[in-house]
Amino acid sequence: MWTHFDPILALAVIAIAAFGTLMVYTATRDQLQAAGLSPQYYLKKQAIFMVIGIVVMLVVAAFDYRRYRDLAPVFYGGALFLLLAVYAVGHKSKGAQAWFQFGSYQLEPSEIAKIALIVGLASYAANFKGRMPLRALIVVLVLGAIPFALIYKQPDLGTALVLGAVLVAVLVVGGARGRHLAVLLLLVIVGMFGVVHFGVLKQYQKDRLTSFVNSPNQPNAKLLATPAGQTLYNIAESKITISNGGIFGKGIGGGTQTNLAYVPEQRTDFIFTAVGEQVGLVGSAALLLLFVVVVWRTWRAATLSRDLVGTLFCVGVLAMLVFQVFENVGMTMGIMPIAGIPLPFMSYGGSAMIAAFAGIGLVLNVRMRRFT
Repeated sequence: MWTHFDPILALAVIAIAAFGTLMVYTATRDQLQAAGLSPQYYLKKQAIFMVIGIVVMLVVAAFDYRRYRDLAPVFYGGALFLLLAVYAVGHKSKGAQAWFQFGSYQLEPSEIAKIALIVGLASYAANFKGRMPLRALIVVLVLGAIPFALIYKQPDLGTALVLGAVLVAVLVVGGARGRHLAVLLLLVIVGMFGVVHFGVLKQYQKDRLTSFVNSPNQPNAKLLATPAGQTLYNIAESKITISNGGIFGKGIGGGTQTNLAYVPEQRTDFIFTAVGEQVGLVGSAALLLLFVVVVWRTWRAATLSRDLVGTLFCVGVLAMLVFQVFENVGMTMGIMPIAGIPLPFMSYGGSAMIAAFAGIGLVLNVRMRRFT
């Protein structure tokens, strides 16, 4: 079984995670030291998350993925239970109630829901062998809509959008008919119009989704006067920080914007700005090339799978990762909306790190059993 393990994929994600841990350290050490705390605080925690993630990846890969298909209702139901439980006993911060607090550690059910939804949707859609009737399409939509709604209400629009990307990928590859997809696309467009114009989105969410259209190149104090101004300020600082790196960057630990903490939430949603400033265009391109390797190996595993459920597992993980990378990197460059989506394996956070590694474990699992 382990003979067919994909070392290229595994090493690529480990390399990204290790580099991300270094970036988290450089983005936080000066602030921690100025506050009289250990400069290695976030470094140690992120390193622990990475090690746990690698172990989870190997454990997920070790068990035949067809067992996950059989247990799909359990995974899906468990994820829904956690999403509901977070409303009752979850920790609330900055207006969001999205995680459980265990001492200094947090567990985000929405990250678990990503993998559970991939397993659940893929397992159900595979039953129709690439010819999904309208009834099955409606069931898939309902299965995806429930966690989407629960996560959106936390509120966590970014993660909800990731679930939407997974849903679309499973429908397309799972065999939904073209005319059904066309009608669905039309309904989505109409729904988006309704959401924007009838007050479904909160004002700060509208500001985030439209901020990239008129984002300034230079921040100023006036931008901080309103929530919308704060969003524009964040984008302006993000663009400055990335451009400050130039071609080759300021060197690891040498970024002035990063060291002076000009970019809000830099260790999480805006970690790519630390990459751009410290290792420049060349280093950023190398990081994106590693992500391309991950995409290539994941797609390769999907095409080599001996059955449709394995293909859909891989496609779901691929959609999750590609959407997050594209949105996060684009957001920091001011060409995509701010949606609060972490950069896989790079952004600080245990739940997101472990979920991403679990997804890669699924892909490795499918590839390892392509002959059995």
